[in-house]
Amino acid sequence: MKIRPLHDRVVIRRSEEEATTAGGIVLPGAAAEKPNQGEVVAVGTGRVLNSGDVQPLTVKVGDKVLFGAYAGSNTIKVEGEELLIMTEGEIYGVLED
Repeated sequence: MKIRPLHDRVVIRRSEEEATTAGGIVLPGAAAEKPNQGEVVAVGTGRVLNSGDVQPLTVKVGDKVLFGAYAGSNTIKVEGEELLIMTEGEIYGVLED
C-alpha cells in the first residue's frame, strides 16, 4: 500500500531508537527517547497560496530530516510500519553528508 500526503504534508519514517547510551548503559524501550530524525518517504504536491498558486515543497523523498520532539504527533501504521505525518513547517532542516 502506498500513501500520498496532501498539500504541504510529509510522511517520515523515524530513525531507529538507540538501545544503549554513550556510556554503554542499555535502556529499556519505555525509557529510551524517540529519535528526532527520520527519512522522508512521501511528500505532498505543495502548499496552496492565497493566490491559488501551489508552492512546491523543499524536501524530497529520501531526504534525512531533523524535526522537533513533539512534531508529527499524527502517527499511522502502513503495512505494520509506524510512520509520522507532519507539515513541512515542522521540519527543522535536512541533514547532509
